[in-house]
Amino acid sequence: MRALGISLASTIAIAAAMSAAPVQAQDNQAEDDAQEEVQAQGNDIVVTALRRDESLQDTPAAITAFNAEAIANAGIERPGDFIALTSNVNLVETQNAGNAFIIIRGITQARNSEPSVAVVVDGVQQVNPAQFNQDLFDIEQIEVLKGPQGGLYGRNAIGGAIIITTRQPSDVLEGNIRLGVDNGFGYYARGGLSGPLADGVAFRVAGSYYDTEGFIPNTFLGEDADPVEDYSLRGNLLIDATDELSFDLRASMNRLRTQALYFNIVNDVNDTSLPVRVNNRGQNDRDINNVSLKTTFEGDNAVFTSVTSYDTLEEVLTGDAFDFLPIQDSFFFNLFEDIFGAGNGFDLNQSQFLDVEAFSQEVRIESPRNAGPFNWMVGGYLIDTQRFISTGNMIDTGAGAFPVFREPSTNPLNPQFSFLADGQDNFAWALFVNAGYEFSEQFRIDGSLRYDRDRRRNTTLTPTAFLPNVPGFPQGATGEVRTRTFDDWQPRLTVTYEPNDDLTIYGGYGRGFRSGGFNQTGVGGVAANAGIVGVSDIFEAETADTFEVGFKADVGFADINGAVYTTQSRNSYFFVFLAENSTQNLGNIPEVQLQGFELEATAELFPYFDVSAALGVTYSDIQDFPDPSVIGNEAPLISRYTFNLGAQYDGPLNDNVDALFRIDYRRTGKTWWEPFNTTVRDPVDIVDMRVGLRMDGWSVTAFTQNWFDEEYNAEFSPGGFVYKAKPLRYGLEIGYEF
Repeated sequence: MRALGISLASTIAIAAAMSAAPVQAQDNQAEDDAQEEVQAQGNDIVVTALRRDESLQDTPAAITAFNAEAIANAGIERPGDFIALTSNVNLVETQNAGNAFIIIRGITQARNSEPSVAVVVDGVQQVNPAQFNQDLFDIEQIEVLKGPQGGLYGRNAIGGAIIITTRQPSDVLEGNIRLGVDNGFGYYARGGLSGPLADGVAFRVAGSYYDTEGFIPNTFLGEDADPVEDYSLRGNLLIDATDELSFDLRASMNRLRTQALYFNIVNDVNDTSLPVRVNNRGQNDRDINNVSLKTTFEGDNAVFTSVTSYDTLEEVLTGDAFDFLPIQDSFFFNLFEDIFGAGNGFDLNQSQFLDVEAFSQEVRIESPRNAGPFNWMVGGYLIDTQRFISTGNMIDTGAGAFPVFREPSTNPLNPQFSFLADGQDNFAWALFVNAGYEFSEQFRIDGSLRYDRDRRRNTTLTPTAFLPNVPGFPQGATGEVRTRTFDDWQPRLTVTYEPNDDLTIYGGYGRGFRSGGFNQTGVGGVAANAGIVGVSDIFEAETADTFEVGFKADVGFADINGAVYTTQSRNSYFFVFLAENSTQNLGNIPEVQLQGFELEATAELFPYFDVSAALGVTYSDIQDFPDPSVIGNEAPLISRYTFNLGAQYDGPLNDNVDALFRIDYRRTGKTWWEPFNTTVRDPVDIVDMRVGLRMDGWSVTAFTQNWFDEEYNAEFSPGGFVYKAKPLRYGLEIGYEF
């Protein structure tokens, strides 16, 4: 029955795609034989996702790509913007800025887990998932690569890779700036400046600033729950020391000030009737810093690359706690009133603190790009991470929620009720090799192999008085050290056949690996005492084996791409919040089967007028779980399908003025949230639109996101926690490039 459903959906999608095409910026190429001319006109995207320069349509992988023009036309400002234009990929934003989960072909992510994709910015991999959800500015290209990519992109590439390339330093003075306002009421500025400093030395600086009062009303406090002040700076120095040797030095910082933890508690994820009513506005302060050095030596027969990176991230959250209601209406206040008598009730609020410091080093030697039929790469990678996390509840006296960092609070206005703290020392290393051989113009084989070893050490830093004491479970101790090592091999093999210039067929097998880790000390006993299965002090590593076949075809006026895959995942994650000690925990689902497909198309119906369509479908099936009643259910956080339609006119209005009209529609199918499938979100329909004019480097653009103000919950967590999605946003932007 399921196979019949896939076949029927494929037939319908192909019929639709013959007259439509995807939003994913894969612009039509009229003749492959005239590729160089087409590229010069900007009508084909060259991607580097497979470590070699290829036309998007010739690359044997499921890739969605956006060049600088597509990024500007689509109004891509944050990761959620390009993910919404990518089939079979979703982003769940919840709780706070650092919690944005990527779900790609059913490979999920959850709070405090390693990410489901490798995110690589200018050749440097992000080391912490809390770094991902930042403003995107001065960007040259974005590539979303689906399927396990450990051999090419390494750590956490279990579901795929996202490759972001910022605009590079130039040898002529150039720049851009965009100023905008929205209905927040908010305003923003984004831009970049580049030019030469000396012979062989060029610079680029870029920045972003956004300030808004917010969009989601807090009816109790009489203000919006989601104000934002967010600013970022990035600097880049490119030094061509010789014809062979170059240095790329980068530094960046981000400072975010907003709010978080404005949940509601409901039984049905589709219930959006409750307004936000937290009595603590709280805070979400996040500071991110990065500095990296990429050294490249290009010899006649090999290219040597070294990438060194140092990252810090610090984030503190405060706000209301369960059940996120004003004190007099809250669950705990009324419970304690009943227990201790009238006038003795009290509510709780909470604080969380995360401090991460990481050093990473990658070294690789590879063949020169496009050097011949045989290409190869060997290398190694290591990362050392120091991580501290504390969580806890405080007694809400009505004076506000105050941050708690490394020690329990002694503030009489906000006395500590519960507290957990852990330090984690993680050291991981990997070795990898990749090789590909083009036997003929029609036939090619690519293979890779990577070995990852991740040693994790957790030190209990919770004072003894705050450690959970659950009968039947070992009592934790301050200073207790737990050590665990996770490792696995990641092989991948891809076979490519091109019977002619207009058709590429590919298929293969790949394994992805994602390290396990530690929940906070003592949560296993607390979970067991609450009757929750699958959660312990340790969560296991996940592996996923994927088989995939796909095609890319040029049918004259349209490009049509498709892929079918099946994945067996072992120890995928699910999330559990324990209100007893205010901890966020990961459990494992021993085995999940994922099956699905993507079908995408682009077409230029008239000069300067493109249309697009894309369908992605994912079926999930839990095949093993400690509670037998869960077997056969859908896996958490997975949407049944995504469907995109888009249309864009980008061309002359008259001899002096160009016009832009773009409309994008996305439907996200039914979404399940936890292994027991107690609730499922109905499909969500979102429409975005942009209309603009350009002349002599200037542009004026009006935009709207979630045009019809679709009201839905962005996330549902076990226990009934829901987090409101952003409502209608609209505004006006002015830009200038020189």
